Amino acid sequence: MSDATYDVIVIGSGPGGYVCAIRCAQLGLKTACVEGRETLGGTCLNVGCIPSKAMLYASEKYEEARDHLGAFGVKVGKVDLDLKALMAHKDGVVKANTGGVEFLFKKNKIDWLKGWAKFTAKDMVEVAGKSYKAKNIIIASGSDVAPLKGVEVDEDRIVSSTGALALPGVPKHLVVIGGGYIGLEMGSVWRRLGAEVTVVEFLDRILPGMDGEISKQMQRTLGKSGMKFKLATKVTGAKASKKGVSLTLEPARGGDSETLEADYVLLAIGRKPRTEGLGLEAIGVELDERGRIKTDGHFATNVDGVYAIGDVIVGPMLAHKAEEEGVALAESLAGQKGHVNYEAIPGVVYTWPEAASVGKTEEQLKEEGREYKSGKFPFTANGRARAMNATDGFVKVLADKKTDRVLGIHIMGAEAGTMIAECAMAMEFGASAEDIARTCHAHPTLNEAVKEAALAVDGRPLHI
Repeated sequence: MSDATYDVIVIGSGPGGYVCAIRCAQLGLKTACVEGRETLGGTCLNVGCIPSKAMLYASEKYEEARDHLGAFGVKVGKVDLDLKALMAHKDGVVKANTGGVEFLFKKNKIDWLKGWAKFTAKDMVEVAGKSYKAKNIIIASGSDVAPLKGVEVDEDRIVSSTGALALPGVPKHLVVIGGGYIGLEMGSVWRRLGAEVTVVEFLDRILPGMDGEISKQMQRTLGKSGMKFKLATKVTGAKASKKGVSLTLEPARGGDSETLEADYVLLAIGRKPRTEGLGLEAIGVELDERGRIKTDGHFATNVDGVYAIGDVIVGPMLAHKAEEEGVALAESLAGQKGHVNYEAIPGVVYTWPEAASVGKTEEQLKEEGREYKSGKFPFTANGRARAMNATDGFVKVLADKKTDRVLGIHIMGAEAGTMIAECAMAMEFGASAEDIARTCHAHPTLNEAVKEAALAVDGRPLHI
């Protein structure tokens, strides 16, 4: 016997899960969402995207007041850090966002099933000792921190991104294992607040998924700000004590080991799908070789009526990717035509300056053997960037050599994460580089650099 029956049960209330649940409810489906945390919003709103961005912004303001406002004629005197107040700001932002999701659930009459879900049949889950039945069950359980052999996270001295959001004080030396989005963002926070930060990356470059030029320029810029890098280096062991952590490092291609001492270590080598404990094996849901749930082009698993979206399936582990999949699946279940254009999903690194990307990188196009044209424009030639003292970086537009259709756009600079939206929209509508170049951009704005880079594809930028 089930305690309740629904049209849809969504497992997980992260961005993919809660947005999917809201869209299902909007379309008239009786919907419930399972969440075992004390608050809704999943990793992203509780211990991920939202609190990290609150700390990034606060730390940017601190560094700006301490080091940069004088250049604008603003005299502020001695600047002190109130870490307790900074953390209170972060916690307040989290509370407002998670509370907002709870409000939206009530508004849309979505039942919050409090607890952790486990399948007992293909159309039934057990939550906190009660059984719930649904015509459709959607797995949106998100992801966990990827482990590293020899480095055991204790959230004391060796922390995940969750622990890095709540360090008791500014470290003297923070070592970040992993040169991806999370590692660089959290490393940036604590460097601005006064820590020495060393990033250890197994590959020979940071931001391996982004365009190579963006990666090189970002490392150069972060290096100027004081962040140190040990590339092509692997961590083979970590020994924590009350005073800190002793790391054992080796060259990635072999060689003599060395020891690196730190107050704290942040493990940020990536994330893995969160599928353990769901009882997937009991109903026969198939996983791939990386532990992701196998789905077809409509997010359906091999088990009838069971679907999956977000971090548990193939594709970039991005909150907005999960949201788009949640909306598309909800609309499909309601008889509409849901669709996600995976060629136009942007990615953003919220360091300062930011890095943002949508579409193909030059490396990918070369690997595919696709002929393309490239146009680049530096922020040093953008009037608004000069006015902001934010001239680091550039915009690069990649377009098909024959058709001029935009294949990818890559930005490093101030507000790149906001600017990339224009680029994603252009790609969504199949724009050519000339389409962007002939679109009137307000002056003076940072977005003019996108127009100029599009003009540069045809060899005719106006301001360089």
